[in-house]
Amino acid sequence: MPEPTTFQNRSTSRRGLLFGTAAVSAGVLLTGCTSNESGDDEPAANDQPAAEDKPGKQVTIGFAGPQADHGWLNAINDNAKKRAEKYSDVTLEITEGSNDTAQQIGQIETLINKKVDVLVVLPADGKALTQVGLKAMRAGIPVVNLDRIFNTPQAYRCWIGGDNYGMGLSAGHYIGEKLKGKSGARVIELAGLDNLELTKQRTQGFDDALKNYPNVRKVARQAADFTVESGQAKMAQLLQAQSTFDALWNHDDDQGVGALRAIEQAGRDDFLMVGGAGALSAFQAIKQDNGVLKATVLYPPTMAASAIDLARALGQTKGVSGLAEYEIPASITLYSAVVDKDNVDQYMSTGFK
Repeated sequence: MPEPTTFQNRSTSRRGLLFGTAAVSAGVLLTGCTSNESGDDEPAANDQPAAEDKPGKQVTIGFAGPQADHGWLNAINDNAKKRAEKYSDVTLEITEGSNDTAQQIGQIETLINKKVDVLVVLPADGKALTQVGLKAMRAGIPVVNLDRIFNTPQAYRCWIGGDNYGMGLSAGHYIGEKLKGKSGARVIELAGLDNLELTKQRTQGFDDALKNYPNVRKVARQAADFTVESGQAKMAQLLQAQSTFDALWNHDDDQGVGALRAIEQAGRDDFLMVGGAGALSAFQAIKQDNGVLKATVLYPPTMAASAIDLARALGQTKGVSGLAEYEIPASITLYSAVVDKDNVDQYMSTGFK
């Protein structure tokens, strides 16, 4: 489950720092992290450091994330580990991960005491872990804050994360364009946990996009829990309540597995479905193109690989290849690209299980 940032509307202001095609471009742009010298302009492969980025100063990066109890969170850990392994000048100190804030604070304090060069932190709760972020920064350890944001910019040197509002916006525009010629089109929404700010942002983006299509009306919304089981149960309820509709937007590909089970059990194939996040199973279903799932909107876990690139650049006092500035940006918001059958092959390698 792409977890919540603990701020409102700041993701919108950050969209001035969008980087093109989400999962691919974030990795390509940031892998360089060179010192702004001229060189080969060809982008590196998505899973490889830039060819011209030769080994430099040894950097120890401390990585602290939450417990990987969801496909997306597990992919975050995998992306961080695999990216660090690509660099001969990077040592990764990784914690076990915990959803208990006190335990995660303790893990981060251990990394601070070890005097790591840079910290990458995806906090279980951004607000609750703000103080330990401040502690690291005051100790001279720059912090790359991954996705769930701390309460103050003083607690991190750079923030990188996804765009929840943008996810809804992209999903809404995709569905709106598909239904553009249909009079009285009806859409439904299978959201995530309603007590999370990210869910509200995704719904708001979706609703705002649909305002551009007066022929399209959202007729139902049901909140699930970002799990397969909840997706199946809540989708079954929606199908029972809505005998006809033209499109479904599901916030999360993990809960989408359950939603697709409910759809298959109901024998329904009279609408199109758009998912969210970028699971491998979703990509595979989109490529096969023999069911209702036609697209998914990215919330790329490759942001963790980019966070390692940024941490390495900070540790080596380098900038970002492709940008004129000598320093890395203060914040980077990834673009919520839509993946459908036309471009799914490009993203297949980034899909998480």
